[in-house]
Amino acid sequence: MTNPRPTPDPLTIASFALLGVLAVLLVIPLVTGGPPPSPYLIAGLLLVRLGVQFLRSRRDERLRRPASWAFDLLLIGLIFYVAGNQPG
Repeated sequence: MTNPRPTPDPLTIASFALLGVLAVLLVIPLVTGGPPPSPYLIAGLLLVRLGVQFLRSRRDERLRRPASWAFDLLLIGLIFYVAGNQPG
């Protein structure tokens, strides 16, 4: 008898769902030619995802990736910087 496949925990599902929402928000304007989503919305979703990643790492030592978190924070900071310097 084979072992059943383990199911992902709720935080992993939430992380993938956030990535899916981000992907849809970023791809739809490319396909339809519509306006891009608000940079604040994108940065906010990335911040939420970073929080989920941090919570996941508290439960599993193998998921501690400080370099990845630093890269995410740098990306979020750049998005806020660009959004803050847009005219209008």
